[in-house]
Amino acid sequence: MRMLRVIEFLSLDGVMQAPGTPEEDTEGGFQHGGWQRPYFDDVLGATTATGMAATDAYLFGRKTYQAMAAYWPTAPDDDPHAQHLNPTPKYVASRTLQGVERQNAALIKGDVAEEVAKLKEQPGKNIAVLGSGDLVQTLIRRDLVDSKATSTGGVILTYRPA
Repeated sequence: MRMLRVIEFLSLDGVMQAPGTPEEDTEGGFQHGGWQRPYFDDVLGATTATGMAATDAYLFGRKTYQAMAAYWPTAPDDDPHAQHLNPTPKYVASRTLQGVERQNAALIKGDVAEEVAKLKEQPGKNIAVLGSGDLVQTLIRRDLVDSKATSTGGVILTYRPA
């Protein structure tokens, strides 16, 4: 069975925001965009590379998909993230989109938890969820997120209600 891994940029005070620029994600009046950039280092780069090597599919909610689709297809060809993200299959959970246009993207229709459970049953490597906070909450409630310790000593935590 494939593992579903969640990757989030989350501040200690509960702000979940993309790692881009100050203008990228100002939802809720957030004025400190790009706060993660100073913390990117070789250790994070190596961990990211390891995670990408173990991933052969991505799962996004609508907002994250739209942000990703606006940037990554035009990213520089030598960007290792773009080299992995662009050709890798992407699944998009949305109640409002009628279709997806990005390369190798498919819209999940119907019950998202059922469809994700089916994806997990297919052969392959990990499925990674980037951002997509609302979607992640749905997946956690349906016990679809897998947890594990990372090689850098950090831990990917999964909340499993009793």
